[in-house]
Amino acid sequence: MDSSDVSRRVQCHRIRGGTVAHMSANNVLVVSATKSEAAYVPQGYELLITGIGKVSAATAVASALARYERENLPLVVNIGTAGALHAHHGGLYVPGVVINHDISSTAIRALGHEVADRLVLAGGDDSVLATGDAFIADTATRDALAQRADLVDMEGFAIAFAAQAAGATCRLVKHVSDHADDSALDWPAMIDASARELGRWLVNNV
Repeated sequence: MDSSDVSRRVQCHRIRGGTVAHMSANNVLVVSATKSEAAYVPQGYELLITGIGKVSAATAVASALARYERENLPLVVNIGTAGALHAHHGGLYVPGVVINHDISSTAIRALGHEVADRLVLAGGDDSVLATGDAFIADTATRDALAQRADLVDMEGFAIAFAAQAAGATCRLVKHVSDHADDSALDWPAMIDASARELGRWLVNNV
């Protein structure tokens, strides 16, 4: 993708005060944890940079959606990198299921409280994304998590949960940047290649 396809300049339109009645390109709110992952988002889209982690992501998305009129809620598209939990996984995925992998669901349910730790996303593929606040960079943790999921990130579940709570449709789009082992420590160097693919996906699919 070159500059004739997608501008390298990120358009970060901050949503301030009041209710947002207007819609950006195709009624879409693009959400990314970092500016680097959103470096190739086309101009004209509303873009929200949340920061890294579940709390930052959920808070930012909930705050942004609260400023839209409910009948005009945008499609929330979370773009970002992910670690692959299996050696054969690579490229771009649109997970159909996302789980909150580092919450003690069994213990909480045993105490008599229900907890949402798995969401099904319409229009996704057959991959499962695991979201947690832990940065996965060792093979033992990766292999244990691989029993439950295909990919791992740090924001997807929180963004999908916040969107669902607000009544908005959410799509998660993840590009594999590493294999959730010591290669993850080189994540900053891998972001640009993933960002290009994520920008291309937006151009072709939204």
